[in-house]
Amino acid sequence: MDGIRIIREKITLDEVKTIAKEQFGDMIKCVVDVEQKIMAIGADLHADEEASLLEQGSKQDNLWGINLYVEMPKTEWLEFDSMINIRPRQNNRSKGVENIEIQKQIIEIVNNLIG
Repeated sequence: MDGIRIIREKITLDEVKTIAKEQFGDMIKCVVDVEQKIMAIGADLHADEEASLLEQGSKQDNLWGINLYVEMPKTEWLEFDSMINIRPRQNNRSKGVENIEIQKQIIEIVNNLIG
């Protein structure tokens, strides 16, 4: 799980763009903990970021995988798409985040941590 960073305090968009360039170019995978209001970035797989957050005390039910397209405007840069989001027991049966309130929480956390 090399390169995974747990973001607890604001980092610059330039820092995130640098990490993205090292990985997928214009996109970075993130896992957001909606309870602790933190996120993990820097892995090739959402599952690795998820594992990293679980190791530091996050609860599975609070973790959601997203993709950030760092060259897009902030209103369009976030994509709710990850295998870790498939959770029938939480009424989330797709790779997206079906609960609008959780989507809003994720957007707020990401926008507060990256800027």
